[in-house]
Amino acid sequence: MHENRETSETPAAQPGRRSAGEGQSHKARVYVPEESHDGIVPMNHSNKDGTSSAESEEGRPSIKENARQPNTYSTQSGKGVSQGLADVRKAARENKEMKFTALLHHLTVDLLRESFYSLKRKAAPGVDGVTWQEYELGLEDRLIDLHDRVHRGGYRATPSRRVYIEKADGRQRPLAVPAIEDKLVQQAVVTILNQIYEEDFLGFSYGFRPGRSQHQALDALSYALLKKKVNYILDADIRGFFDNLDKSWLVQFVEHRLADPRILRLIQKWLNAGVMEEGEWSNTQTGSPQGSVISPLLANIYLHYAFDLWVNVWRKKRAHGEVVVIRYADDIILGFQHQTDADRFLENFRERLGKFGLELHPDKTRRIEFGRFAEQNRKRRGEGKPETFDFLGCKHISGKNRLGRFTVRRKTIRKRMGAKLRELKQQLRERMHDPVRQTGQWLKSIVQGHFHYYAVPGNLDSLSVFRRRLTGYWWHTLRRRSQKRRLSWTRMLALADRWLPQPRVLHPYPADRFAASHPRSEPDALTSARPGPRGLCLEAHGIQPPEMGAAAKLSSQPRTKSCVMSGNGHCEAWTGRFAGRNVSKRQDSPEIDRDGSSRPYPVAGKAETQDASWRGC
Repeated sequence: MHENRETSETPAAQPGRRSAGEGQSHKARVYVPEESHDGIVPMNHSNKDGTSSAESEEGRPSIKENARQPNTYSTQSGKGVSQGLADVRKAARENKEMKFTALLHHLTVDLLRESFYSLKRKAAPGVDGVTWQEYELGLEDRLIDLHDRVHRGGYRATPSRRVYIEKADGRQRPLAVPAIEDKLVQQAVVTILNQIYEEDFLGFSYGFRPGRSQHQALDALSYALLKKKVNYILDADIRGFFDNLDKSWLVQFVEHRLADPRILRLIQKWLNAGVMEEGEWSNTQTGSPQGSVISPLLANIYLHYAFDLWVNVWRKKRAHGEVVVIRYADDIILGFQHQTDADRFLENFRERLGKFGLELHPDKTRRIEFGRFAEQNRKRRGEGKPETFDFLGCKHISGKNRLGRFTVRRKTIRKRMGAKLRELKQQLRERMHDPVRQTGQWLKSIVQGHFHYYAVPGNLDSLSVFRRRLTGYWWHTLRRRSQKRRLSWTRMLALADRWLPQPRVLHPYPADRFAASHPRSEPDALTSARPGPRGLCLEAHGIQPPEMGAAAKLSSQPRTKSCVMSGNGHCEAWTGRFAGRNVSKRQDSPEIDRDGSSRPYPVAGKAETQDASWRGC
């Protein structure tokens, strides 16, 4: 068993004295710069001294230059981390088999403070009824007491308050609202564990990760559909994932990297805390409380071992064609070149999930024909237009651009937009007698938030429909305020032009943004990028640089295109100029025809110095 050797430990804060790295800023500096205590240098003592090494320390005057350790910027979000957490991330990156045995000392009063100010201020309280504003009163004393209870084992997890929210299909989703102290400690632990698991998670995992968003997942999916050989889409939906994941398997997955019994005990306390519903406590045998701060990280860890690592090996060793994978939490989209690969994977995927107590939803999981040749192939068979699929709030449609070439059109899901409009209609009735200016400012923020997510290229029609229907609901609400003076539609249009933003595209095209965020000419653009012999291959997307012949050499011409997710693990999305001899393409890598069939690549001649398009590498 390997142990992490980083020992950047910060002593507990004492009353009347600021702990190491404590500052005045209330920003979520997740990780404060640590300082050496003046006049004290920790020394290790033998076990025969009768006192622990933490209790007996010898000191000498500290060196001025070492009084403050510099911040590093190794997180994807760009925020600084303390030197101790930076060492944890470095150790996790260099040794994928290391088990971390000492992590709780990174949970300091400063980290608790930063975690507190990173929580949502208007979040609903837990079973104790304490809000964020109430907990802020006397915050320093509360944090010192909480820090002491966590480190001596006196911290107890509080049951979460059970609430239900309505889903777009009319069903109710159960949520668990933890207490403010539980949120606080969970946020601090998530900050520490992210330094380890951000080095382990694969590139096609986008859900609830620092520096990643839904639009990055949408861009990667659109880019893969346009640039990769995708003819079939598997839209996989795991039934009740958060409610059915096995706790015992989850603890085993966490123990692959964590051997600190104190951190493991905290996670088990949160898993076994139970929920309170209508004054009655109930313990859930399976599942992680959806709604807690640590739940997304635990879900990503579970799927990392249950799905990500497995599918990454499957598509390299068992697939005959290219396979594209995009996962956002428990929403999974896979693209296949061949139908046989899609059907075989679906069968193996069901067996894989069954080992971990999960199953696919029989009605929502489906395989459809989708891609650049889907329309003409279905038209030749007399089957009509290609089917569509939904992912992260957008309906993906097979279409054509102005040049008549294949493109992926994205529209707002009609059910999502309808549910949002019904919710706004009800809220407008509740705000019927509020001043027009106040209601207009509120609606402006609503429309801006809607546009910031859905204002993608090609979705202006849906945005216009949303704004027009919302204007009509506001007009009917204002007309019901009084029966004497009726508001005309002309004046209503003037109010809408004043308060409601006009629809316009706020996001670039997916291919442009994906290429800009994954540049080949910038090796440090991503933390998980690896420069290869043929340019930059993105290890984050599961691409390994292919082996080159001894005679083939890369010219000095700069590369600007991007690597994309490869089905067979090779960098395939670029064309480069090679000079040398015996430069040939793989004969076992199939090339797709316009009708969807495959044929082997031709073999290039010897002493070839022309441009070589490395589709199969």
